[in-house]
Amino acid sequence: MAKSHKHFELDAVTLTDEQKKIIRRRNVAIALILAGLATIFFIATFVQLGANVASRSL
Repeated sequence: MAKSHKHFELDAVTLTDEQKKIIRRRNVAIALILAGLATIFFIATFVQLGANVASRSL
């Protein structure tokens, strides 16, 4: 099932259900790792700033 284009021909790749599941799991794992890193960075920043965050003047 190739689509014609002005300059080249495109061949579409069809993924199986198993491949879609693997890609989905990998994407979820990457998202969880990124969320975990963001949480670690937030906590590390808060710990470094300590109580000065709550008592600073506005």
